[in-house]
Amino acid sequence: MKDNQTGKPEQPDFYWENGLLVFTEAYHLKRGYCCSNGCRHCPYKNKKAKSNREKPL
Repeated sequence: MKDNQTGKPEQPDFYWENGLLVFTEAYHLKRGYCCSNGCRHCPYKNKKAKSNREKPL
């Protein structure tokens, strides 16, 4: 893994578990918002989900 600006190794964005792609907390923090899909490692669990996406009409 590459070192970031702090000199600490970067965390992986995802891993595979039972054939499923699981995003890590590091990925969600880079993304910057909750997608409201109930992700296992979502750091936004305790906040109201506010998506930047709008549903099509």
